[in-house]
Amino acid sequence: MSHTAEIIAVGNELLLGSVANTNAQELSQALAGLGIQVFWHTVVGDHPQRLREALDTARQRADIILTTGGLGPTYDDLTKQTICDAFGVPLVLHQEILEEIRTYFSKNVHMEMPENNIRQAELPEGCTVFDNPVGTAPGCAFEAGGTHVLMLPGPPFEMRTMLHRHVIPYLRGLSREVILSHDIMTFGLGESPMEQLLRDKMSCMENPSLATYAKPSEVRLRATARAATADDAEAMLAPVVAEVTAFLGNVVYGVDVPSLESVCFRLLREQQLTLATAESCTGGRVAERITALPGASAVYRGGVVSYWTSVKADVLGVPQALLDAHGAVSEPCARAMAEGVRRITGADLGVSVTGAAGPDPDERGVPVGIVYIALATPEGTFCRPLDLGKRRRDRIQDLASNHALDVVRRYLSGLPVETWSRG
Repeated sequence: MSHTAEIIAVGNELLLGSVANTNAQELSQALAGLGIQVFWHTVVGDHPQRLREALDTARQRADIILTTGGLGPTYDDLTKQTICDAFGVPLVLHQEILEEIRTYFSKNVHMEMPENNIRQAELPEGCTVFDNPVGTAPGCAFEAGGTHVLMLPGPPFEMRTMLHRHVIPYLRGLSREVILSHDIMTFGLGESPMEQLLRDKMSCMENPSLATYAKPSEVRLRATARAATADDAEAMLAPVVAEVTAFLGNVVYGVDVPSLESVCFRLLREQQLTLATAESCTGGRVAERITALPGASAVYRGGVVSYWTSVKADVLGVPQALLDAHGAVSEPCARAMAEGVRRITGADLGVSVTGAAGPDPDERGVPVGIVYIALATPEGTFCRPLDLGKRRRDRIQDLASNHALDVVRRYLSGLPVETWSRG
């Protein structure tokens, strides 16, 4: 049986725009991986009547309702009471949960539990309790009239912990089918060209299915299969993944990998090579992404954010005559930056980024979106010139960062560095 879900986020702060509704995004991604279709997102303030109206609507069109927020101890945290009234389920005090909340205060807050936190231990009668090891608000799930209701806390870290600890296993138990997915990660083709290439294949696929998901500066293809067993689902997925990756060629940078930088990290470590970065228009984004990975010190020597032309000359050793002749946003400068950072750090590879990120052209009139990526290696220095168009500044920086990592990935994989089209 297939399930449909609605996510109801509760909180005035969401309606006011002071807090982003990241919980709905994470829940939708998790449910998609379970094969549960999320057709509606609803946001409602801390108002019992409006929440009741949202619940009455949701139960008419979805058989799974997930709520986030409104489980705190304050007077306006009325989500549990409103939901229980709507579904005719009484609230009862769970003594073991109350003791867990007391212990949390004692160990983490170093104070006695305030009396108003007692209400957090009141949960629907007969529910499945989701404990909260990182907060005081437990979650829960119950079924009434064919609808499964899951109540989760609002703070994102608490919700995320509960999602992986309890919600995903609970929802898996609602279906006799096994649902498996593989993510084919790509860089170099936008979502529209990707969809156009694969339209005929995607339109006729049901099980397994194939769908595109645009991420910042890249595209993820998710292949999903439903079967009686995990082995059966895997057998259905394997030929699809193999066919799609072969068709797309080297724009595919991995299957079930989290990011371009993680692939670069793995390849550098496997080949026992080190990397250094010299960045201008990206302001250190490439370095930030690499150093966010645990163990990055094994492969990353360091970097220079050479925003001023004088820093390019004085720190990276870019010849002043070269800068005078070609400017900071140029292929010769990018090559010299990569060679300079490789030299001063002693790294095996040096990657550089220089460009005009906007909102205005540079002092020489180089248009917004012109970027040069260079990679200095023991075999020589390569350069990828880019025209990223007149985009937002942050989008140009994100794209340029991805191109820098893609250049490293391609070199380490024995692929052409200076081009990136399908082939």
